[in-house]
Amino acid sequence: MAIKPEILKRSTVAKSRLFRADQLHLRFSNGEERLYEKLCSRGNGAVLIVPLLDEKTVFLVREYAGGLEDYHMGLPKGAMDAGESMFTAANRELMEEVGFGARRVHYIKRVYLSPSYMEHSIHILIAEGLYPAKREGDEPEPLEVVACPFDQVDELVMRGDVLEGRTIAALYMAKAWHEGRLTPLESVDIPVQPVDLIHD
Repeated sequence: MAIKPEILKRSTVAKSRLFRADQLHLRFSNGEERLYEKLCSRGNGAVLIVPLLDEKTVFLVREYAGGLEDYHMGLPKGAMDAGESMFTAANRELMEEVGFGARRVHYIKRVYLSPSYMEHSIHILIAEGLYPAKREGDEPEPLEVVACPFDQVDELVMRGDVLEGRTIAALYMAKAWHEGRLTPLESVDIPVQPVDLIHD
């Protein structure tokens, strides 16, 4: 088994409202030394949700992506609030971005976005037993919710506006779960929230 390199020095080289970049001076087990830079995580983590209306329909949202400087279609996602479980966060983000709550949520996997130089990760969850429940979010403009063919995942991920790697990976994991080839790490039943009690 590989021996982890020794961190000789760690320093912050850049910081903004959203990001912090650290530089690591590493010494590997063979004596080689290198400088690595990485984007560090902030906050409480994040969730990405595969909302299944039924066995043939999944909801995606069309939103603006600053990295692309354009709109794209992806699965609903968002940051977890302090003290919030991933299941509660997933249901809240689902209500804010898609306008549905979930009766049952399955936790599939935690994935890292680009582990060579980023700490950032996201929890992938599947939501089913959907019911209408809209909650106000913090998006700068209303998101367009698009019902897509879950029974045609191969064609869906090849669309020109479905570009995000996390969304593509999550759709294939959800497909494997639906076909009985993948077992969730945990599944939780969530009480239905009356619409008149859903407020920020």
